[in-house]
Amino acid sequence: MLKDFRKLEDKAHYICNQVLDMCIKAGTGHVTSSLSCAEILVALYYGGILNYDASNPEWCDRDRFVLSKGQASPILYTILADVGFFPKTKLAKFGQANGAVGVHMQCDVAGVEITAGSLGHGLGIGAGMALAARMDRKHYLTFVLLGDGECHEGSIWESAMFAGHHQLNNLITIVDRNWLCATDFTENCVRLDPMDEKWKAFGFEVVSINGHSFQEIFSALDGFRSRRLHKPLMIIANTVKGKGISFMEDQPLWHSVAPKGKDAKRAKIELSKRGE
Repeated sequence: MLKDFRKLEDKAHYICNQVLDMCIKAGTGHVTSSLSCAEILVALYYGGILNYDASNPEWCDRDRFVLSKGQASPILYTILADVGFFPKTKLAKFGQANGAVGVHMQCDVAGVEITAGSLGHGLGIGAGMALAARMDRKHYLTFVLLGDGECHEGSIWESAMFAGHHQLNNLITIVDRNWLCATDFTENCVRLDPMDEKWKAFGFEVVSINGHSFQEIFSALDGFRSRRLHKPLMIIANTVKGKGISFMEDQPLWHSVAPKGKDAKRAKIELSKRGE
């Protein structure tokens, strides 16, 4: 468990560089989607927020973490290996036909709760987990990380209606608000703003933060285990897709592309300086 923001930043720096190396080697993987949520995942797994036991992935009282934006699998795989859910050697065959970890999130990997390929399903599953915890009188929390692009899906809003109706205050949802979807800027496809007002209308408590700031992430989660408000919590984390690599930042064409050749060398140099 790390409490020092500087140490968390160092860990995020390490994880991001591992992700880039893994995707370059594989020639595939969603680098930019992973980099936008790096600080969020590092805070959850290294900052003492999530309760988990890497030696016992099926521990019944563990907090559930649902990566709904399953294309960001490289960063979750890297973190799960780093904290000990499975050997790091498995990452060497990321995205390969005979490998154990695929491009989209798969639930047969230790520490992964759901398979996420088609988007828009994570919130519904997470809401079900939260309701199950209440019915079973369990104290674990359910965290769901959504991409903003998948908020175009109708299933997200059906799930939001469900979570609000049942006042699931043991459900913590985070939107990686990087303003990009698979093909374009989100607002050019179907406008999502005002996102905060929409979630409030469905019965959520809503907080907006800089998703790359550990200070703001922890501030948004202050007292998260003893919330008395009978509402699910929504954290809108404003981020930059491809954070740390200038020519990939905010560029739709890099959504599912790993850099190659000169681009790969440039990306490694720039990302090695992220956070300096």
